[in-house]
Amino acid sequence: MGYARVGLALARCIATAALVLFLTPQSKAQTVDVSGRYQCAQAKVHGKVIPCKAAPLILKNDGHFELRGWEGSYLVNGQWVELSDSLIKTRAKIEPGHKIVLRYYGKHGLVEMTYERRVAEMGKTALS
Repeated sequence: MGYARVGLALARCIATAALVLFLTPQSKAQTVDVSGRYQCAQAKVHGKVIPCKAAPLILKNDGHFELRGWEGSYLVNGQWVELSDSLIKTRAKIEPGHKIVLRYYGKHGLVEMTYERRVAEMGKTALS
């Protein structure tokens, strides 16, 4: 009879623990909102900084992006923004100060583009 009591007590403990785990509200992970218009702040080619006149990187609220005629979807994964369309997939690093750094191999070798979001413009109260 001693084993029956222990088994019953163990079953009650497991049932109570399962009930507590399933009924407690689960908090969702915080996601970083990176949507907005990013201006090219700096470009590096072969390690040399050059003036940047590239088109802006636009990350829309609905998960889509635009960059120099390239359109697709993006997903934030930790400290990376993954940009993709039906053929190409790449990722850019999120850095402090509302910056996104995109590295790729172009016709001149390794290129590093730093895009910066202007958080608030003069005369406007809304964020970009």
